[in-house]
Amino acid sequence: MVSHADSPRSNGPHDDDFELEPPSKSSRKRAMQALQDLGAELVALPPTRLRKVPLPESLFIAIRDAQRLTRRDEALRRQMQYIGKLMRSVDPAPIQAQLELFRGLSSAEVARQHRLEKLRSDLIEDEKVIEYIVETWPEVDLQHLRTLRRNALKEREQNKPPKAFREIFKVLRDLDRAGVAADDDDEPDDSDDAEHHA
Repeated sequence: MVSHADSPRSNGPHDDDFELEPPSKSSRKRAMQALQDLGAELVALPPTRLRKVPLPESLFIAIRDAQRLTRRDEALRRQMQYIGKLMRSVDPAPIQAQLELFRGLSSAEVARQHRLEKLRSDLIEDEKVIEYIVETWPEVDLQHLRTLRRNALKEREQNKPPKAFREIFKVLRDLDRAGVAADDDDEPDDSDDAEHHA
């Protein structure tokens, strides 16, 4: 193969045209669509998560405006086009990385929910499971949990709505959340973050 240094046409217009050939119309269209899809994913985020995405202020505000439109089709369509236009001037990689992180957290949340549901079922079937709960979460209100278990058993026997059964899950979920890192929770000072973007 002849190197550019050995070729008398290495600096010719044809070689430059080949190397600097602009992307085709179809590839540009695909790239634009990918940015539009990324913008739509951002609009679908709850505000607490949106604040954690690295966004320029103008894009953050445009997305929050779109979230307030609540399906007024024409206005929302125009806003999404505007978001797509803003997306062209940002590096999508950090945004995509944060969204991937959210997807991972969502999977973890689903797994946690299944684990707590199983723990609740085990507790209903065997009172000794309370010992494991106390060992895991010493701050648990033992009397309240025992009362809920008795009520849940009565509900099941009498074919009543599972009010206490649901309440047990809520108690277990609150205990579990208290034991995870604070930044996984919706913190009350999230509103302060919005001021930094707004």
